[in-house]
Amino acid sequence: MEPALIEKLKQKIVSENLPPTIADKLLQEVLRIELSLKSNKFTPEIDHQITYVNFMSELPWAKTNQDVLDINRARTILDKNHFGLDSVKERILEYLSVLILNKQKGTNPPIPVLTFVGLPGSGKTSLAYSIAESLNRPIIRIPFGGLGSASQLRGESRIKTDAEAGLIIKSIKRAGVKNPVLLLDELDRITEAARADVMGVLVELLDPEQNMSFTDHYLDMPFDLSGVLFVATANNTGNIATAVLDRLEVIEMPFYTDEQKIIIGKSYLFPQALKNAGLEGVVVSIEPALWEKIVRPLGFDGGIRSLKRNIDSVVRKIAMQVVAGAKGPYNINDANIGQYISG
Repeated sequence: MEPALIEKLKQKIVSENLPPTIADKLLQEVLRIELSLKSNKFTPEIDHQITYVNFMSELPWAKTNQDVLDINRARTILDKNHFGLDSVKERILEYLSVLILNKQKGTNPPIPVLTFVGLPGSGKTSLAYSIAESLNRPIIRIPFGGLGSASQLRGESRIKTDAEAGLIIKSIKRAGVKNPVLLLDELDRITEAARADVMGVLVELLDPEQNMSFTDHYLDMPFDLSGVLFVATANNTGNIATAVLDRLEVIEMPFYTDEQKIIIGKSYLFPQALKNAGLEGVVVSIEPALWEKIVRPLGFDGGIRSLKRNIDSVVRKIAMQVVAGAKGPYNINDANIGQYISG
């Protein structure tokens, strides 16, 4: 088993076409594993070394995603995914235009991080996904809500037996390329005790002069994050450090009117909910007069989270009726709306 294990690790390092410095470091690590196996039985320490070699060799040290640099395509995707928000979409298109021009020229000047600030349900997170779709990049969301330690971002030294990489590097590994979109979600919701330390990591992370050699304590060597496109969200900026704000371009999310939310519900959320529930082809209709009740069951809500929740409730109950064998078509009207949503 031992020779086969060592050979497998060596082959993995070679097959991944790693940068020479990384390959050399990992081959030295494999040599230490081999020597340990010869003098000891299999121990937890050896297992940790093997985990480290596998993790390091699977990181995309040199793998990049090919961007789609088409501003008209980006406009189409934004219009497809988001109703209204014209000023926000225009700002995104301006941002992408600057990015495209610099990509075409082979330059990489510092560009502020787009940061969408507004109420829950106002579309902040979905805009980040549309940006990634426009560029044809993978996107990974990193939730900052309740983040309690800077080590969760930067990782822990392998001196600790239960050490692991931080959320940033784990996200890069999941993306499979070194230039994904990383969504830093809810920057204002870091726990108070950890806020100062986490903000310190963010200053480094978002600084183009520093993030090209970002050090995760688990890796114990720098990783180039200069190709990452960072996008952030927050409910407000009150809990974000000034040094971090200096690196952000804050875009305030507008409120949706009831009329806008009705269009979003009818044209975007309801068809998508039917598709997600496997109800494509099932005839389902909602009487037009009911949309106001679906949009505002419990009073004003500037976002669309409540609207989405109500639509999902309607669709789930229809799915249950379909599975139970009830015959359609299904018409939601004033007489039966109480069976589908409360309020």
